[in-house]
Amino acid sequence: MSSPAAPNPYDLLPPVAPFTLTSTDLVDGERLPLEQAFDDLGVGGANRSPQLAWHGHPPETQGFTVTCFDPDAPTASGFWHWVLVDVPGSVTELPAGAGSADGSLLAPGAFHVRNDFGQRAYGGAAPPPGSAPHRYIFAVHALDIPTLGVDADASPALVGFNLSFHTLGRATLTALFSR
Repeated sequence: MSSPAAPNPYDLLPPVAPFTLTSTDLVDGERLPLEQAFDDLGVGGANRSPQLAWHGHPPETQGFTVTCFDPDAPTASGFWHWVLVDVPGSVTELPAGAGSADGSLLAPGAFHVRNDFGQRAYGGAAPPPGSAPHRYIFAVHALDIPTLGVDADASPALVGFNLSFHTLGRATLTALFSR
């Protein structure tokens, strides 16, 4: 018996201005490439964050937060694969690999908080073997402040709580992965 899909968490939040998120690595609604899958747990991926670019965000945007969330993980709270905060408002693109732990491809001031793998980096898709395809929701949140006011020890839940007070707009792209 298969479980119904969890709701898209962004559908449960107050509406904000939409804008456009694109990727040269991902296609909305299509399979996530192995390049963006986890590099451990028998998945065999490269654990490389995808290239992301966005436009059309509210003009008063001062900063961005970038996340990747799997609402279909077999937990009561989903699974956070990537939480990147304090991306300057002048940045509208992240190159592939920007989610690396060394932060070398990030704009000054931007940093990762721990994902649910316990890493301050992008952690690729790793659904349990044999499960239905999981959704990996990449989101760029446009903020009314330049910094979110958290540090690298913040949990994804705390980041999400702070986002609820400062998000002007949001763009999402969803990729699917199973094994």
